[in-house]
Amino acid sequence: MDLGLAGRWALVCGSSRGLGWGCASALANEGVNLVMVARNAATLEQAADQVAMTAAGRGASTKVLRVAADIATPDGRAAVFAARREVDILVTNAGGPPPGDFRDWDRNTWLQALDANMLAPIELMKATVDGMAARGFGRVVNITSSAVKAPIDILGLSNGARSALTGFVAGLARTRKLAGANVTINNLLPGGFDTGRLQRVMAQAGKNYEEEAASRLQAVPAGRFGTPGEFGAVCAFLCSVHAGYLTGQNILVDGGAYPGTH
Repeated sequence: MDLGLAGRWALVCGSSRGLGWGCASALANEGVNLVMVARNAATLEQAADQVAMTAAGRGASTKVLRVAADIATPDGRAAVFAARREVDILVTNAGGPPPGDFRDWDRNTWLQALDANMLAPIELMKATVDGMAARGFGRVVNITSSAVKAPIDILGLSNGARSALTGFVAGLARTRKLAGANVTINNLLPGGFDTGRLQRVMAQAGKNYEEEAASRLQAVPAGRFGTPGEFGAVCAFLCSVHAGYLTGQNILVDGGAYPGTH
């Protein structure tokens, strides 16, 4: 299926590895030009080179700009928009806050979680969606978490910050100014994916990775963890010309783990 995205520009946050990298790669394979953002310059360079090489090997013509910055800070966002001001696609993504016990978290810990997982995505949308509306095309995909649907006890910081973003998006996505101008905003909720994030969460919780992975897979009907590539494919479809009537949704990609109907 031709997603109709060739020549568009996308800003993909946290795109040097994991799910952000999967989204950047899938979009590049469709001929989308990228602004790839991550904090670690060396890791970002390597990831961007790989994305560009893979896309070229598939016959896709794409430009890849690299911005090593912390997207959760004003200076980081300024650096991103200095590299490219107008984008057609925005994929927000930030590493989730650490697990733990809420009794140990002070105000500053909460503010850091909110900055990264709620306020930064809102600032990025504020900077881009009106331009998208003026041009008659825009796609925003926020990578959140399956914990928005089914909270995880040790991930209270993530549960709180991402749920707050979900509530904000529910209102913004349904405004006539955006939805009526072919600008959609959706949230992608990953379940268990085979990424460094999953390994770090289990390590920080003091659990043996192999044993905990086997235990978690018991709750996944698919019987495996997801891959960044298949997550990226879902993201690319949400960004496509075929998804213009889909907005304000929270889309689970979790191998069937969530047991509810809504």
